[in-house]
Amino acid sequence: MARYGSQFGPNYTFLGVPECDLDERASYADADVVIVGAPFDGGTSYRAGARFGPQALRAACYLEHDGSRPSLAMRVDGLKDLKVVDAGDVELYSGDAARSCADLEVEIEKIARSGAIPIVLGGDHTITWPDATGVARAHGWGRIGVIHFDAHADTGDISFGSLIGHGQPMRRLIESGAVRGDRFIQIGLRGYWPEPETLNWMAEQGMRSYEMSEIVSRGLNECLTQACEIAMDDCDGIFLSVDIDVCDPGHAPGTGTPEPGGLSARELLDAVRRICYELPIVGMDIVEVSPPFDHADITALLGNRVVLEALSAIARRRKDQQDGTTWDPSQPLLEGRIPGE
Repeated sequence: MARYGSQFGPNYTFLGVPECDLDERASYADADVVIVGAPFDGGTSYRAGARFGPQALRAACYLEHDGSRPSLAMRVDGLKDLKVVDAGDVELYSGDAARSCADLEVEIEKIARSGAIPIVLGGDHTITWPDATGVARAHGWGRIGVIHFDAHADTGDISFGSLIGHGQPMRRLIESGAVRGDRFIQIGLRGYWPEPETLNWMAEQGMRSYEMSEIVSRGLNECLTQACEIAMDDCDGIFLSVDIDVCDPGHAPGTGTPEPGGLSARELLDAVRRICYELPIVGMDIVEVSPPFDHADITALLGNRVVLEALSAIARRRKDQQDGTTWDPSQPLLEGRIPGE
């Protein structure tokens, strides 16, 4: 069921945006984006703590929580130029993964059917299964491409005797038919898992995975260009899933399964910005921020900025579509003139 406010700790919204109640349709009827927390870490296989992620992601900022964040680069305010509301946390019990996933899926579908974009603050990566499924039920079964940033493929089958966990959501999604394997893009993979059997299964589904060695060799921008083309081919929208461990642990130490050698914080923010500006985003989640293992809020701040980059890019995309213009990221902020002149 939907729960007003935070499941853990004090109740506050994402950087001060207005509240809404998912049981009161009128409270988010005209929203562009509904932020919702999914405080679940019952699917973790190593370090837990991501259940406290939504609270940390909402609060992480050195500026006033006033519901406004003008982007220097994009010259928009994602919290003002879009109508963004926060529904609080869905009440989830980490001891019952099946029930928690089912409850979350209902709420995400409700948001997506309203016409708003659900942005889900996780939580471990288990939640992407119900998140993307709820969006697919609203926007079209098999019609949603997925772009997935992660150190890990999350395509395992059975772990610890369970079909549900943070190492398996992508397999469950593809097996269900909610999303197509050949429109499922993974960026940032590295390390020493999965085993050949799982890689073979991924290849059979037509998945496209960009391991870090390929990204370093070809360049992130070139890989993103290809990824965006594949993900949108014969699809109507994109679900974006960002596991914060896609970044090197030096940039995101507060996560459950850190893997050295990942993207930098700058690379992740630029990639999220580009995807959300160039593609029609219909849903998003940010997962695996684990505050108990964070240092100086490094990971929570990065996760918070991932959400802000997405919101700013979505706002800029809509503005440019209305104006018939295109944003140029190389444009200087100040050059002896008023920005935007």
